[in-house]
Amino acid sequence: MRQLWRSLITRSRFTLRRFLVVMALSILGAIALSWGQHGLLALEANLQATGSSWQGASFPVENFQGYTSPFGYRTSPDGGYTREFHRGLDMAAPEGSFIRNWWGGKVVEVSDGSACGTSVVIQSGDWEHIYCHMQGSAGRDGQGKFIRSGDVKIYEGQMIGAGDRIGRVGMTGRTTGPHLHWGLKYASQWVDPALVLRAMYAEQTGQPVSSRPQ
Repeated sequence: MRQLWRSLITRSRFTLRRFLVVMALSILGAIALSWGQHGLLALEANLQATGSSWQGASFPVENFQGYTSPFGYRTSPDGGYTREFHRGLDMAAPEGSFIRNWWGGKVVEVSDGSACGTSVVIQSGDWEHIYCHMQGSAGRDGQGKFIRSGDVKIYEGQMIGAGDRIGRVGMTGRTTGPHLHWGLKYASQWVDPALVLRAMYAEQTGQPVSSRPQ
């Protein structure tokens, strides 16, 4: 292992970034095995396309308290015994906490008419990130369709920077408590957000981040 590490250090910075991503993904174990193949391809493609990898990404919620439901199959949270596929990662935070945009991009959809509740979809190249259960509601004015979430108002078609506040944690839609449901797609395919957080934080801080619910 020591010889492997030394040889990697002598390679290009690109190779080192790639090594960090692969090491981060390996920690996920069974989670990565279930839907990790497409996630791994997405992470690799992102690495090649951006060059700087995950340096510009932002954690999507303030006052984070823990992960309450992972990506994948789960028992229905509304008290039933049915199993359903959960296409995102739930992050608990006090109601009213700010939600931040994960990566710079364009607002392609705002809505309040589904189980996702008041929600925003942002497109960043091949990535699509979805934010659900926000405070507030959707509306329309002379500038177009918007959502107002607390004191934050954003429009469809608006460009949003990484880390910008896009709304507040709420309980709209199908939910049992205040949290952010954060979904990710790459090239129209769902990706486990835990894979992205692992890779992102392995590079940005060198510290692993738990992807398991608390």
